[in-house]
Amino acid sequence: MGMFERTSGAVHRGRSVIATFAAFVLIESSVLSAQTIQTFRGAQKTPHSAIATKAPWWKHAVIYEIYPRSFQDSNGDGIGDLNGITERLDYLQALGVDAIWLSPIYPSPQIDFGYDISDYENIDPQYGTLADFDRFASEANKRGIRIIMDMVMNHTSDRHPWFLESKSSRTNPKHDWYIWRDGRSGGAPPPDNPPNNWTSIFGHSAWQYEASRGQYYYHRFYIQQPDLNWRNPAVEKAMFGAVRFWLDRGVAGFRLDAIPTLFEDPKLTDAKQLPGTNAYGDANQDTSLYENLPEVHGVMRRLRTMVDKYSGQRVVIGETYLPNIAELDKWYGGAKHNELQLPMDMQVGFINKLDATVFRERISDAETKINGNQPLFVFDNHDNIRSWNRYGEGTHDELIARLLAAILFTTRCTALMYYGQELGMTTTTPERKEDVKDPIGITGWPREKGRDGERTPMQWDPSQNSGFSTATSTWLPVAPDYTTKNVKAEQDDPNSLFNWYKQLIAMRRTDPTLRDDRGRAQVPAREPVGLRSARLPEARARGREADLQAALRAVRLRRHGLEDQARAARPDRREVPVRRTPPDRELTRVQQASVSG
Repeated sequence: MGMFERTSGAVHRGRSVIATFAAFVLIESSVLSAQTIQTFRGAQKTPHSAIATKAPWWKHAVIYEIYPRSFQDSNGDGIGDLNGITERLDYLQALGVDAIWLSPIYPSPQIDFGYDISDYENIDPQYGTLADFDRFASEANKRGIRIIMDMVMNHTSDRHPWFLESKSSRTNPKHDWYIWRDGRSGGAPPPDNPPNNWTSIFGHSAWQYEASRGQYYYHRFYIQQPDLNWRNPAVEKAMFGAVRFWLDRGVAGFRLDAIPTLFEDPKLTDAKQLPGTNAYGDANQDTSLYENLPEVHGVMRRLRTMVDKYSGQRVVIGETYLPNIAELDKWYGGAKHNELQLPMDMQVGFINKLDATVFRERISDAETKINGNQPLFVFDNHDNIRSWNRYGEGTHDELIARLLAAILFTTRCTALMYYGQELGMTTTTPERKEDVKDPIGITGWPREKGRDGERTPMQWDPSQNSGFSTATSTWLPVAPDYTTKNVKAEQDDPNSLFNWYKQLIAMRRTDPTLRDDRGRAQVPAREPVGLRSARLPEARARGREADLQAALRAVRLRRHGLEDQARAARPDRREVPVRRTPPDRELTRVQQASVSG
C-alpha cells in the first residue's frame, strides 16, 4: 500500500506528506534558505527592481507558453488570435510572467496546426496580421513581457515555395534543398520501394514518392512536412535569414522545434529494428541514424554567434528530448557555453511518478553536470498529457499540482509553464474518432488519440465557452470543468492553485537563493530535526498556503535527519502511486526523444 493510500483518510495528513515530499526532493540541491521562509510570510518586501543582478533576464525568467488557437478569440470565429492574447496581457503581468513563448503563428496549411510553415516572415490570417503582431509586442513590452517565437528549422510545409520549386524538377536551383533519393534498386516499383526502412514519428514510412521528380523525399514528421537538407549551405543561409527577420522586429528569442532532427545519416543505412510496435503498428526502431547527429552542434554554434550580435540578451531555447544529462550538456556547448542558452531539460518534469529519489537525482544532475549552465525545467507543454493527469492519483491532485509548482519555482532554473497550468487545467481526450482534430490521433486511433486533450481553450470564467470565444462552437470544445475551474473563480479565492502560483512566482522574484547561487545558506547544526517540524505549525493551519510554508521549513532540516524520518514514514516504498496514463494514450512523443508540433 502506497503513502497516499495510507493517509487518504485525513486531508491535513495528506498535505503534510506532500510538504515532506517537497522537502525531501529539494534538500539535495540546497535551494532554499531561512530568508525564503520570511520572504513568503511577509509577501513582497523587496521590489523586484531593487534586486541588483548582472545575470541575463532569461536566467531568472518565468516563461509562459501560449497555444494561440486556444488562448483568446477576439473576433468570434472560435479560434484564438493575436488580438485576443493582447487583451489578456494584464492577466499575464499580474501572474508574474516574464516572457511569452508563442507556438507558431506563421502562414500555414495547418496540417500540424502551424508547425507546417509555408512562409516564415508573415502571420497566418487566422491569427491576425503583422500590424497585429507589432501591437501585441508593443503592449507586452509596456508590461515588461518579452516575446519568444517558435522557429521550425527541421522542415517546412509541402506548400512552401522552396519545396514547390524543389519538387518541380531535378535541375531546379533548389533541387537539393530537401532530402531526395531514388528508391531501392531491384525492389518493387514506386511508390513501394522507399530508399530505406526509416519510419515517421507520426506513423508509417518516412518517405513519400513524388511523381514529378520520380524520387522520394524524407519526412521525419507528417507527409506534408518535408525535411530540409541542412548539408546544403544555402538552406542554412535562408533559414538564418528568417531568424534575422524576427530578431530585427524585436523578439527576445526563439524556441527551436524538434531541433535534434536536423541531420540524418547520409548513407541512409537501414535503422535497427527494436522489439514491439508503436501506436501506428510500425516496428520500433533505433533512432540514432536520424536524430541527434553530431553535425547539428555546428549549426547551433553558428546560430548562437549570429544571435549574440543582437542587443538585448536574446535567447535560444531548444526542444531537446534527450536520453541523459551528458547529452543535454552538449546542447549548451558544454564548458564553452557557445550553443543554446536554454535547451529544455525533460528529465525532471516528465518523470511521471512521485518518486522523490528520482526527482532529487535529476535536479542534482541539472545543478552539477552541465558545466554551470542554466537549467530549464518544464512539466507541461502542448505535446503531452498535462501534469495534473500524469502525476495525479485521483484524491490529492491539487496538492500534487502545488508540489510540482513548488519544485518548478524553487529550484535554480529558468521556469517554463504552459497556459492553464496555473489553474489545474486537465487533459480532456476526445471520446470518438470523429471528434479528433490532431492528425496523429486520426492515424493512431484508438491506441494514440492525439494531442487535442491538452490544447483545449483557456478557461477564463463560467460563461459560455469559458469566456474564450463568443462563437457558437470553438475549434476544440472547452473542458467540462470550466464552470468551477477558471481564472475568475481562482483569482477570487486566496487559497486557489492560481494564487499559489502567483505567490511562488512573487517569492522567486524577491529571493535570490531561488534564482541563482548567491546567498545559499548552510543548515545550522542547532536547527530542529525531524518530520514534526515539517508538519508543525504550518501543516495544521487552515489556509492552504501553509502547505508551502511547511515544505520550506522542512527544507532547512539537516539532510541526514530528514532522510531518516522520510524512510520511517514510508518504510515499504519511496514511490507514490499516481494515476496511470490511460493505455490508449502512450507518452510516445516523450519516449521517442523528439517532438514536432
